[in-house]
Amino acid sequence: MNDLSRPTIGLEPVLTTSELAAHLGVPVQTIHDLRHGGRGPRGFRIGRELRYRVSEVEAWLAELEQSDDAARPHEGSRR
Repeated sequence: MNDLSRPTIGLEPVLTTSELAAHLGVPVQTIHDLRHGGRGPRGFRIGRELRYRVSEVEAWLAELEQSDDAARPHEGSRR
């Protein structure tokens, strides 16, 4: 039995910075700026390259949505 016939480990998909930026429709520099400012998604390095777990990106986006929703006035309220 060779290594290729063993079942593969179910690793979670990861994105590069370029893939993440393209998925979000923003420049790569925006991702770098967000991370530098401590407001970007959690990532990790493999060599010199950053990678982002899809689950971490989803959690980060959910946090952004919640904070945006909390900052908006509720419908029917007046200022």
